Amino acid sequence: MADLSLLQDDVQEEIDGFGVDDYSSESDVIIIPSALDFVSQDEMLTPLGRLDKYAASENIFNRQMVARSLLDTLKEVSDDEKDCISVLERVSKLSDDPEPTVRAELMEQVPHLAMFCQENRPSIPLAFSKYLLPIVVRYLADQNNQVRKTSQAALLVLLEQELIERSDVESKVCPVLIDLTAPDSNDDVKTEAVAIMCKMALMVGKDITERLILPRFCEMCCDCRMFHVRKVCAANFGDICSVVGQEATEKMLLPRFYQLCSDNVWGVRKACAECFMAVSCATSQEFRRTKLSSLFINLIGDPSRWVRQAAFQSLGPFISTFANPSSSGQFFKEEECKNGKDVKQSEAGESSSSAEPLPENTDNTAKGDADALSEESSVECSIVSFTVKLDTNLEDDTADERFRDRNYSSNFISHCTLKTSDDSVNLGRSLPDMVVSKDLEVDCKEGATTGQELFNSFHYWRTPIPEIDILELHQTEAEASGPERPVVQQVSSPVSPNIAMATRKELEEMIENLEPHIDDPDVKAQVDVLTAALKASSLETQEDTKSSNLNRETICRNNLIETGRINCKISQDDSIPLISDSVECMQSTLRYIHSDSDLSSSSSYSPEEEKKSKIQDVVPQALLDQYLSMTDPSRAQTVDTEIAKHCAYSIPGVALTLGRQNWHCLRDTYETLAADMQWKVRRTLAFSIHELALILGDSLTAADLLPIFNGFLKDLDEVRIGVLKHLYDFLKLLQPDKRREYLYQLQEFMVTDNCRNWRFRAELAEQLILLLELYSARDLYDYLLPIALNLCGDKVSSVRWISYKLVSEMVKKLYLATNPALALDVMNKLVEQFCQSPKWSGRQTFVFICQALIEDDCLPMEQFAMHLMPHLLQLASDRVPNVRVLLAKTLKQTLLEKEYFLTAANSHQEAVEQTIVALQMDYDNDVKYFASIHPANTKLADDAVSTASSTY
Repeated sequence: MADLSLLQDDVQEEIDGFGVDDYSSESDVIIIPSALDFVSQDEMLTPLGRLDKYAASENIFNRQMVARSLLDTLKEVSDDEKDCISVLERVSKLSDDPEPTVRAELMEQVPHLAMFCQENRPSIPLAFSKYLLPIVVRYLADQNNQVRKTSQAALLVLLEQELIERSDVESKVCPVLIDLTAPDSNDDVKTEAVAIMCKMALMVGKDITERLILPRFCEMCCDCRMFHVRKVCAANFGDICSVVGQEATEKMLLPRFYQLCSDNVWGVRKACAECFMAVSCATSQEFRRTKLSSLFINLIGDPSRWVRQAAFQSLGPFISTFANPSSSGQFFKEEECKNGKDVKQSEAGESSSSAEPLPENTDNTAKGDADALSEESSVECSIVSFTVKLDTNLEDDTADERFRDRNYSSNFISHCTLKTSDDSVNLGRSLPDMVVSKDLEVDCKEGATTGQELFNSFHYWRTPIPEIDILELHQTEAEASGPERPVVQQVSSPVSPNIAMATRKELEEMIENLEPHIDDPDVKAQVDVLTAALKASSLETQEDTKSSNLNRETICRNNLIETGRINCKISQDDSIPLISDSVECMQSTLRYIHSDSDLSSSSSYSPEEEKKSKIQDVVPQALLDQYLSMTDPSRAQTVDTEIAKHCAYSIPGVALTLGRQNWHCLRDTYETLAADMQWKVRRTLAFSIHELALILGDSLTAADLLPIFNGFLKDLDEVRIGVLKHLYDFLKLLQPDKRREYLYQLQEFMVTDNCRNWRFRAELAEQLILLLELYSARDLYDYLLPIALNLCGDKVSSVRWISYKLVSEMVKKLYLATNPALALDVMNKLVEQFCQSPKWSGRQTFVFICQALIEDDCLPMEQFAMHLMPHLLQLASDRVPNVRVLLAKTLKQTLLEKEYFLTAANSHQEAVEQTIVALQMDYDNDVKYFASIHPANTKLADDAVSTASSTY
């Protein structure tokens, strides 16, 4: 086609030369010559002749066409070595064309020419190295930008395909690139040459990179005149480090990296933050911990928002480089026994470290209250201890499980010192299903303790303890002679009016004191909680609650006089909710996370304790603290609106690095992300929750991930699809009893926000096929079979095709079970629901299911012939041709290929043959066709199949 277009002008000139008025004098017939009547001069030329003719043309388009047709010309003369060399010589001449478009077109053809030379290397040895490679190298410094870009792309392709010899790389390519990066080189050319050198390093290997590229790369990192060069070096720093290895990285590259990270141009620092993980992978663990971690902290605190944004995006991947199998707790063998013990020991260690040991002289009446503190014999003032426990149905919660979920709290009482086992305030959440067991010791000055001060620790979260007269407290001091185990009393007390007023005044004062520091995120959180508590304290007390708790208040006072300590147990049913409606609405997204789970049995910690709970020794603590702060709302305003999504994306890698023994450091962050308002954040977690479950093990998964998993099941479809795609991967990690609980929820996947979201149902069918191995035959029959039959009648054919496979696999497993009667019941349901369906689509579905059962050998052919084939053959008289077409295809191409139906002694063979004969005499041509011959390899067969299985 190219040659024809080039010849068009010449042919027209030849036509004009002959003219149309020439005709024979002996005849009146006018003869009009045609271009086809004359042999073109180009057709008489050799390929080399045509190449020379149009290469010398003044028409730019002709020279471009010559460049495009070089490969075809080379193929035409490939049998003659001299002609091949001649073509390559003309390529060299064409490379000197003054027109940039011709040179760019030529460079686009060079990789194809090089591939041809490589394939025909015996006939034209060293052709590429002698003729083509110099053109590529010369074009790297071309004045035209398009030509340079094309040559750079060609060079990378040639290196990637290994078409350039290593000796040529050292002697011809690298010296040119080094010259292009000289100080006096053009700025644009220098920048592009540095980028090519960095990309070449990955292809040429460590030896050439260290000898030829690395020295010049280090010089370019310190280029003071062009920040573009430094930016390119920073962007490719990780690739260079991965090629040269650890020793060269730490000795030569990292000093340059320090300079780039402190560059005065934010674009350079941003590039450093983006490649930080690759640089970290090329260093030792010690170097990573001592040097790179502090360098990364500086990038996180960079004045430029774009640098901070890139740094936070790379924070999770950078933390993952600290991973160590010995610290992450991941073992491929003996995982259950070894890691399970390690987790239990670590949890037990946390529990013991968070509560003081019981004194030896405690009474047995404590009933396992491990958090109670014994009263010391030598005290200067009276100590009043309160034990508050909300009754729930979680009776088997252990002490270590109560301390799992730790939330932020503040020591908001300035005039009263509260002490727990580690000298800080532990306040429990006031959630409905939470178990909180804490003893608060209030050190009171002699004669300075008032009633309202006594109860400041409780009005913050729940109904205050009844007012206690000061005289009774002094009497308690006098009568308290030694440490005795207090008797636990159940008291449910209403709010005393004067205490409530004092409470509100104190809350208002504390809020006023904190408002000047509202810019601090932690202070803002405290103000929000205090405001909620202020609203809650204003609720009116119910009259009947007052009267019902009067006697209990009296009992509590008597026990105070006798024992010197007050232990009040407020039951959940009698307590008055202090969380206002606004707070409940704010926490509505978390209601499924904290219900019926170990997460609900928790205690809140003061900032000091909270900080201690996040301490670990795997990664530098400063890095982990910055990672945990990515869920802070202020980060979204000052750094990146999608910073929470980046945190969620990298949390499995961070969890793997820290190990399951340090999961407590990430638990709160994971819960915060799971309740994030952005569905993209929750979607990210949903897609990776199965990986996190594999990292944590079954015990932590059941305790901390199951509630979040349950919440995702009720979320938006965009979030649910993440759970659904890995439903099997997650459920197989659970214990059988926990796994069986989700059988009741599988039906919920059939309901979607958009009924047109058929891919959701298709994914459900694929997951159900995998789930068959996790459940018993009875569970399959009771729970999965109804879903499978429903999917078989879906409106979308793609969903139905997967569902046919699901039903066939289900029948196979039920038949192989100890009770094969379930399989018979399934077959009867198939006949009743589909074969006898009044809709032709249902009857067609029955044929498809039978076809799947036969192809996959899900049943012995004797059982199929006995229970399903009689109903299948009855469809030969169906009034809808589509059903008969599919039946003919199934009988002819699937059923009769089974050995069971090929034996003459088979009693069912006669019935099948009679049915086929009847279908061969059908009035519909398609039915006759499929019943008469075997059309597996004909186009008509494909058309008929697509018609028979079309969407209805």
